[in-house]
Amino acid sequence: MALASIRGVTLNYAVIGTAGPWVAITPGGRRGIEGVKSIAQRIAAAGYRVLVHDRRNCGASDVSIDGEGSEYEIWADDLNALLLQLGAARAFFGGSSSGCRMAILYALRFPLAVEGLLLWRVTGGGTAARRLARNYYTQYIEAAQRGGMAAVCETEHFKARIAERAENRALLMALDVNNFIGVMERWNRYFIDGADLPIIGATEQQLRSIEAPACVIPGNDNSHPRRVGENLVTLLPHAELHSVDLPDYDLDLSPRDEWNEREPALAKFFTGFMARVRANSAT
Repeated sequence: MALASIRGVTLNYAVIGTAGPWVAITPGGRRGIEGVKSIAQRIAAAGYRVLVHDRRNCGASDVSIDGEGSEYEIWADDLNALLLQLGAARAFFGGSSSGCRMAILYALRFPLAVEGLLLWRVTGGGTAARRLARNYYTQYIEAAQRGGMAAVCETEHFKARIAERAENRALLMALDVNNFIGVMERWNRYFIDGADLPIIGATEQQLRSIEAPACVIPGNDNSHPRRVGENLVTLLPHAELHSVDLPDYDLDLSPRDEWNEREPALAKFFTGFMARVRANSAT
């Protein structure tokens, strides 16, 4: 693991693989590097350099509740700056769930930097928007209103951020509680406003504007409905659809171990897709 100073924060990252085209993979939820390390190793074994990193407010990176726009826009801008610092002007981008949302947003913000998209467990719909808004933001707004920044530090997520990076307690305690609540409320609206969009975070018009080729593997639960992933393929101009043959679940989240077991198939779809994209661009 390594640390980089990016746009005023310290980010924890790793590059897996020593040569080949660049790939940036982001985990779902607010999970850290470990959430995608295994699939990154599989992709790197096929001849790629894979960047994995802890986004700000995740893993062992700095906590930073600040900035303009949604948290996902901030994350995308951080990733762009980190890649440029590493000398990677162009890459494949991908991820599961929140990592998928960030990859799509990255393609909208930095289209010339995107060689292709690797998207699995696509998020969309009112159930996902409401559940994620509470998981990511509302519970921390309530904690701050109840007991200030000391109470925020005691929530499960931020307690873990302090355990992974001790400096995060001082960063949190230095925040003005009203500013913290204001930023969290703004970030929260990003999810609530996304309830009726094709996917959370992007309109139909925006999705149709993405020229990068995409490999899409839909999810199979109420936060990542299969129909959302299948519909995404019809909106992206250059997308292909694949399946890892899992049943649909009437649950917020399908069993994670089943997706972990499908990792070899995921990696095979993605490395085959990237090889085809690169072969086509060379002709």
